[in-house]
Amino acid sequence: MCFRKKWRIIEGSGECHSGFDKEDEMRTLLNIIWFLFGGVWLWLGYMFFGIIACIFIVTIPAGIASFRIASYVLWPFGKRVVDMPNAGAGSALMNIVWFFVAGLWLALGHVMTALAQSITIIGIPVAIANIKMIPITCFPFGKMVVTDPKAII
Repeated sequence: MCFRKKWRIIEGSGECHSGFDKEDEMRTLLNIIWFLFGGVWLWLGYMFFGIIACIFIVTIPAGIASFRIASYVLWPFGKRVVDMPNAGAGSALMNIVWFFVAGLWLALGHVMTALAQSITIIGIPVAIANIKMIPITCFPFGKMVVTDPKAII
């Protein structure tokens, strides 16, 4: 008998087989490796900048952007970043301010984490994904993180 929703019974055999494919398994494995070897520390950095930004009323949008990126940085595989269609001049202005206040420092954190991750063969794909996150780290306004089952990162 199969108790999980993603499991199915093959007719006639009575066996349970996973409804997950190899891509789901690889994405989950990469997310676990990411979380253990850098994701949690980057998440803490984004949460720190988000809390600091929410102290002042004017910088609350930067805090919200930081929290949005923090959820992406914690578990990135299977998600992708897309442009928001309604982003305007305000997003461009906030991106410039964000870059000098927090983006540059968080990007340096990504580079340092990627260097540490690339020491091992297992960490190389995670380090590459870490480097690919730098553009949204530096310029988060006008971007949106969406779930995409086919996205590796």
